[in-house]
Amino acid sequence: MESVLLVSSSQKAGESLAQLLRAASYGDITELRSGAAARRALLDTSFDLILINTPLSDEFGHELSITAAQSGSAGVILIVKSELADDVSAKVEEFGILVVPKPVGRALFYQSLKLISATRRRILNLKQENVKLQKKIEEIRLVDRAKCVLIQHLHFTEAQAHRYIEKQAMDLRVTRREVAENILKTYEM
Repeated sequence: MESVLLVSSSQKAGESLAQLLRAASYGDITELRSGAAARRALLDTSFDLILINTPLSDEFGHELSITAAQSGSAGVILIVKSELADDVSAKVEEFGILVVPKPVGRALFYQSLKLISATRRRILNLKQENVKLQKKIEEIRLVDRAKCVLIQHLHFTEAQAHRYIEKQAMDLRVTRREVAENILKTYEM
């Protein structure tokens, strides 16, 4: 179940938004009334969705939305008066924050939830892919360093060093990374 941080100075609006969230199968909802309380909550807890109904009692809310978007991988929706929506959107859209104008209809609210959820999933998938690629690059660098060590110490050619690492990995049934690490441990003391 996705966790939600709902920030609204108005108790009535907060209750209405919480009700809409529950109807959309969001059950783990933390309701707060100020930007300061929300900032404290963001330090302690990770949320999947952050919904900010502006203005807040201690700030407008767009600064909080930027902080929330930068602090983790949560989807952030900022609800603002319709006459301010374009100006606020221009300030926050580069951070991936979705601005929804008031008054918020049920259909628009659910559509916004689906959009932010889909966007969040896509970003999380890209982050996972990025981590995999970083690990692969790290492995390639490690193997290349090991090849250089073999070339320097055992006077292998680059092709021989490559073949040696590949053969050791197959024979020992370990990864090329492990073979490279062992070579570096042996020769780089």
